Amino acid sequence: MIDRSLIGRRSELELHEVERGAIRRFAAAIGDETPLHRQGEIAPPTFPTTLRGEIPGLELDKKRILHAGEEYRYRRPLRAGDVLRVVRRVEDVYEKRGSLGPMTFIVLAAEGRDPSGEIVYESRTTIIYRQEAEV
Repeated sequence: MIDRSLIGRRSELELHEVERGAIRRFAAAIGDETPLHRQGEIAPPTFPTTLRGEIPGLELDKKRILHAGEEYRYRRPLRAGDVLRVVRRVEDVYEKRGSLGPMTFIVLAAEGRDPSGEIVYESRTTIIYRQEAEV
């Protein structure tokens, strides 16, 4: 069961290098035709979705996850060659009842910092975790 006791739980700090090839592949996958993205110079705004670490205790069945929202705030664009220190955390957990039963909303926050500790981006992801059907 997912409950509010997960709020505040964090991933380990992970180092990620923003690679030119990864930027190009991501831009192609999302159909982004922006030249700087297609050439792998600057990452598309949603690129941090690829920089995800595991949060202990938050094991989710991917078949039961629905994407509910994504927000990004940047201090500067992500560029090829950037090295980011990324940490994710559970920001909120709450439940709502839908027409098909209870749904748990999980809000995950992340931040990516450069090697000097300056924040490059912050993100917030909201997912809906569908509960088992009630019998």
